[in-house]
Amino acid sequence: MNDTLHFPPATGIGSLPGTDAREAAKAATGSFEDFPHLPELPARGPGADMIGRTAGLLVELYARVEPSGWRIGDRPGRDTRRARSWLGEDLDALEEFTQGYEGLLKVQAAGPWTLAASLELRNGEAALSDPGACRDLAASLAEGLRLHLDEVRRRVPGARLVLQLDEPSLTAVLRGQVRTASGYRTHRAVDRQVVEATLRDVVGVHDDGPVVVHSCAPDVPFALLRRAGAAAVSFDFSLLTERDDEAIGEAVEAGTRLFAGVVPGTDGPLSDPAGSVMGVRTLWRRLGLRTGLLPEAVTVTPACGLAGASPGYARSVYAHCVRAARSLADNPE
Repeated sequence: MNDTLHFPPATGIGSLPGTDAREAAKAATGSFEDFPHLPELPARGPGADMIGRTAGLLVELYARVEPSGWRIGDRPGRDTRRARSWLGEDLDALEEFTQGYEGLLKVQAAGPWTLAASLELRNGEAALSDPGACRDLAASLAEGLRLHLDEVRRRVPGARLVLQLDEPSLTAVLRGQVRTASGYRTHRAVDRQVVEATLRDVVGVHDDGPVVVHSCAPDVPFALLRRAGAAAVSFDFSLLTERDDEAIGEAVEAGTRLFAGVVPGTDGPLSDPAGSVMGVRTLWRRLGLRTGLLPEAVTVTPACGLAGASPGYARSVYAHCVRAARSLADNPE
């Protein structure tokens, strides 16, 4: 589904520092009045992290915390209950701060390939090592996301939902760079057509709204994500190289929205808002794209999640994204 022209100019990625769901919801809804998101608070511990939260969404598959990470098990245990409880808290807080809201609202979950690279089977190897396990995981995730989206719609009935799939491991999966349990070898690269087809199936769950795929790793496969049905691709702008130019140009011309992560996710001095989007303007000129297209094609975000930032810095990053987006719209040249 392609909703290129309807994305607002700025939003957050997902994670925030701290453990207070109400404070996080207040920041996400107050900073991005026309494009809030459901915050994630990994500092609360296992089950509030990206993988644990998404594992809690799975249907008829469960995961528990082992010393080595999250492992698929037979039944829901304490870790699953904790993940679901925290998600419930976050949804309660979001509902409180979105009374009467009508507009786009973004929710995030790990995508099928990052999940397959991160969840262990009973033998301690990643689910990625077993094509059947990958298929089962993707199907369980798709069903879990369907139920999750229904729940968010029930709580915020005026919102139009945007689903973000977090896929930081996607490039490593495609290149055969995900390490085995021993750490001495890597899992075989997954065929690109299989990766694309699985993503298309999961993207297809949200058939009445746009899907964003986010990766803050280098070499984001823009063309593959576009073919899989992503309406937008979210990425760390600082990791782009001129090798990405052609794929980005094609994506923009095909109507794919770019969520450009231009504001650093960890504490440091922030440049002026115009300076933060200078690289975006430079890229546009290099690609020979029409400058008037910039505000229609780009949403400004932090470079990645803000779980590692201080609370004060996280709030200033959100305000900075809004000002940088305004700068881009007012002066695209």
